[in-house]
Amino acid sequence: MAKDNQTGNAGSQDINQLIAVRREKLANLKETGRDPFQITKYDQTHHADEAKALYEKLEAELLADRSEPDLSGLDEAAARELKKADYNERRKIMDAHPIEVSIAGRMMFKRVMGKASFCNIRDLKGDIQAYISRDAIGEESYADFKKSDIGDIYGIKGYVFRTMTGEISVHAHEITLLSKSLQVLPEKFHGITDTDTRYRQRYVDLIMNPEVRDTFVKRSQIIKEIRNFLSGRDFMEVETPILVSNPGGAAARPFESHYNALDEDVKLRISLELYLKRLIVGGMERVYEIGRVFRNEGVDTRHNPEFTLMELYQAYTDYYGMMELTESMFKYLADRVCGGSKITYQGIEIDFGKPFERITMTECVKKYSGIDFDTVASDDDAKALAKEKGIEYEERHCKGDILNLFFEEYCEHELVQPTFVMDHPLSISPLTKRKPDAPEKVERFELFVNGWEMCNAYSELNDPIDQRERFEAQEEAFAAGDEEAEHTDEDFLNALSVGMPPTGGIGYGIDRLVMLLTDSPAIRDVLLFPTLKSLT
Repeated sequence: MAKDNQTGNAGSQDINQLIAVRREKLANLKETGRDPFQITKYDQTHHADEAKALYEKLEAELLADRSEPDLSGLDEAAARELKKADYNERRKIMDAHPIEVSIAGRMMFKRVMGKASFCNIRDLKGDIQAYISRDAIGEESYADFKKSDIGDIYGIKGYVFRTMTGEISVHAHEITLLSKSLQVLPEKFHGITDTDTRYRQRYVDLIMNPEVRDTFVKRSQIIKEIRNFLSGRDFMEVETPILVSNPGGAAARPFESHYNALDEDVKLRISLELYLKRLIVGGMERVYEIGRVFRNEGVDTRHNPEFTLMELYQAYTDYYGMMELTESMFKYLADRVCGGSKITYQGIEIDFGKPFERITMTECVKKYSGIDFDTVASDDDAKALAKEKGIEYEERHCKGDILNLFFEEYCEHELVQPTFVMDHPLSISPLTKRKPDAPEKVERFELFVNGWEMCNAYSELNDPIDQRERFEAQEEAFAAGDEEAEHTDEDFLNALSVGMPPTGGIGYGIDRLVMLLTDSPAIRDVLLFPTLKSLT
């Protein structure tokens, strides 16, 4: 993998030799009845940050009346002696009220100094130094510790103290080797610099790079806060099928699989929409799901073939209701996760505290390209404009498709601050209600932040007759070469025929949201195990 950071010249040694030495150490432990892999549990009472916080709190209480010694006028030796005396007095006060802890984690650094040593233990919450002395833990344990390797996992019991250099540490009186590391970790100061290796060996990436671990801790917090927000609005979390006969709800090519027991071909879902709407028909009124979806498409900094999507549906509201919910939720998440409504992404300040801009797609294209598509009379006229501007299109495309192409070309990158882009063309929105006063447009919006689409929302189409006609148009598009077109879902049409109330619905890409709130430049940085091409 890389250098062992236990010794300065370890990089010149053969990795296989280093691994062999570690295996030999393990064999010796087993022969003497001290096999670490036989240990089944350890009583971890505190994490690193908790131990430090407890000590700092007690220190503030017990030493509140003590001031720093006055070193003015003293020579270096005298100042050193005075500081040492002050330290000893502080230690005496603190040691009279010991904070006993049991910490556990991976040893990331070790410095042996005769009868005493220091090591650094890394756990989920951070790093803490441990002071290991022969007198405190015994000769046999100390001899074993001196043979330990970087990467070994230890349990350490002791009391918390502050060293002369000011570092809060654990003074060990008992140490336990919990797991022997048989592989060599990357060198401490260089870590894993190759991004492909980082993604393929995420477990090592998490060990060596605390900021990576913090990103995924924050990802978990974001999802937790989403659930808290929706719970406060009486939404119910549900689960829907992953393997389906007819994937729908989005424009994407699916992955295919096969049920052996049923002898049926199936596909992995590309969306959560159609099943969640069935639940609205069933009277559940407010539902959401956070789950993996799968789209057989390319990979780039914002796309991964499998990703986490959240969709929610609320009866008796429309896309304006979804705007209010979205604006409130994004501000809530920024406050809870980032500590305020303003965040910085790659050096750009984004403000979720101000009202989000609202603009129609036609207005947006006019603003940034100068072309008003409301005055474009026909599909042929739209194609002529596309040719004039050098925008590629397919022969099957109509005016609405070309409006969307203009939007992608001229507008998306301009939308840095949160912006609702509203009222999309009917032709690219097969599951959305028409606008009553403009039947060639629909009640739909997408939220853009930092030039990215962050969510997609509709006033949901609940007319089964209109929906069947939309599906038929999609079938025609598929026949004309659109591999991402949807197919008719008869059971979904039957559900709409039973009756679905007016409903607002929305889908959020969780991974892009995490990218934004963790200041991560690529989607692979917020996926623990991103899709990668096999090495074999």
